[in-house]
This record gives sequence, structure tokens and C-alpha cells, in this order.
Amino acid sequence: MPDGARRKRSARFVEIAEEAGVSVATVDRVLNERGSASDAARRKVVAAAQKLRIPRVLPSSEHELIHLDVLLPDHASPFFLRLRAALAAAFSFLDKRFVVHRRILRDADPDAMAQAIARPAYRRRGLIVAAPDTPEVRLALKTASDRGEVVVSVVSHVAETPGLVYFGIDNYRAGKTAGLVMGRFARRPGRVMFLAGRNSWAAHQQRAAGCREVLTKSFPDLQCDAASFETRDDDARCYHAVVDAMQTTALAGIYNSGAGSPGIMQALSRFDSEQEITWISHELSDDHREYLAAGALTMVIDQDPDMQAHSALRYLISQTAMPSEASFAPTGCEFRVYFRENATDRPYLPSSVKA
Repeated sequence: MPDGARRKRSARFVEIAEEAGVSVATVDRVLNERGSASDAARRKVVAAAQKLRIPRVLPSSEHELIHLDVLLPDHASPFFLRLRAALAAAFSFLDKRFVVHRRILRDADPDAMAQAIARPAYRRRGLIVAAPDTPEVRLALKTASDRGEVVVSVVSHVAETPGLVYFGIDNYRAGKTAGLVMGRFARRPGRVMFLAGRNSWAAHQQRAAGCREVLTKSFPDLQCDAASFETRDDDARCYHAVVDAMQTTALAGIYNSGAGSPGIMQALSRFDSEQEITWISHELSDDHREYLAAGALTMVIDQDPDMQAHSALRYLISQTAMPSEASFAPTGCEFRVYFRENATDRPYLPSSVKA
């Protein structure tokens, strides 16, 4: 029988290692399912063994538990409550291969988020995260990506992070939209103040930058604050900031890119009875719908947390469960703008969350 017609009875581990570009020890761990190996290494070894026609049953990712993380801050705002509910509902449809670990971390402790990203207590295949843009978080995300994990961010993008895929709105474009409406709807010249939940979040920085750019370029009668006041999404801080601004300056507009709107509404109700101040905020929550109807809130920009949750999960599953067949390309999520005339009357939060 010609040499080419015969194949070896068994491909040695060293040959598989050479074909896959990994160590012999890695081949042993993968084929004999001893210890852990990265998902990328696992796929390389199995593919190499298949190419060399090794006569044995090879490990299959279809039978492996896939550990996923959802890491979110402890914001109690309606938006984050709805995002959590949307993710929980989406994960409930996954099969038993997927083990989802949901963690709510203190936003006031930036190290907690970085450590949760960088140091999982199990072999994690992927994660969905909403996090501030800090050096510690960037390094942690890079560490997770370098391990071969699929890393997806929602709500706010973290810049300069190789391998990170973002599912969320273009916050800079949202801010420019706010600036255009603010400039066109402003009832008087004067100061435009900027309020943000936490300035370490890229979403708040980008929204303020976009709004400021449009106002500075096209509406010289409106003077923008050079920096955003950090409200920490607290109603009382919002109230006192707005009251101070109205009592000390000619306030023409308020752009709040975070939560804390009940405090703003309280201040405007007491000191702006003629509704001369133009106020723009984010998310079509139940209280914002009421403020739109009352005429105090001019416009709301909604970033559709349900779409972010579903898109992020769909991508994560496609990349962890079927990486060789994945065809789902990441795309951005569109935002919507609402005025009093087109605000929907559907409850913002599911009844289970309200309870």
C-alpha cells in the first residue's frame, strides 16, 4: 500500500501541539480535559486534532458549561433598574450550558469593578459590563480580553480597550442633539448648566461635549458651563445645584445627562413658575413623562435599555457558544427623542421591578 494511502494510527501530542501552535501540556489539558485552558487554545487544539485525524472522541464545547458575568453598578435610577430587568429576562431563555453570574457593584468604589473584571473565581468565557472609564477599568478589561474572554460593554464605552465591543448609543451624537434643541427652544439668553451623575463615566463626558460644541458654535447667546457638576445621581444635590444657579446667574438652560430629576423638578417648581428655563434630560422614565406633560421638561433622549441588553447578549452568546459559526456583527443602538406630544404612556419599569 503506498505510503500516502496509509495514515498514522495516532497523532502524537507533540504533532498536535506543533500544528496548533501551543505547548504539549496544553494539548494534554484539552484532550484529556484536565485543568483549564483558554477557549482560544481549546479551539486550536481540537481543530489541529481533527486535521491530523486523531482517532478518538474529541472534547466538544457544546457539552461544556459556559460561565458568563454581568457586572453593573449599584445605581438605583430607573434606567439601571430597567437594564437589570431586561438582562435578567433575556438570560432566562438560555439553555443549561450557560451559568450566568450577576453582580451589582458599588459605583463609589472604582476598584471593586476593576477587580471583578480582572479576577473571576471561575473560568469565565465572557462578560457584559457597564463601567466608568478609568485606568484601572481599562487595564482590567484588557486582562480579560487577553485571556480570550468575550468582553461587551453597554451604556458607556471605555476607550482604548482592544477587544472590547460596545452596544449602546452614540452619546456624543445624543449630546449634540440636546444642544440643537436647547439652542432652538431657549426662551432667553444666559447660562446653560451641565449636570452629570459621575464625571468618570465616558457617557456623561461625551454627552456634555457634544451639547457644548453645538451651543458654542451656533448659539452665542447661551454660555455653557466649562465643566459638569457631579450630582452622583442624587436628588438633593441636583436641587441645591439648580437653586444656586438660579439665584446667582441668569440661567437659561439645564442639561442633565444623569439621574436626580426629582430634585431639578422641585427647584424649577419653586423658582421658575413661568417655565422660562429649558431643561433636557435622558430616559423616558415615569417621572420624566410627568415632567414633560407638566411643561417643565422640554425633551428626553431615551437610549432603549432593552435593545442594549438583547443586542449585547445575542453577540455574547454567538461568540461563546458558536464562535466558528458566529455571523452576528456588532452594531450601535439608536436613541429616541421624546417631547410632550409624542411621549408614550407605557410604564417604564415592569411591575415585578416596582414591587
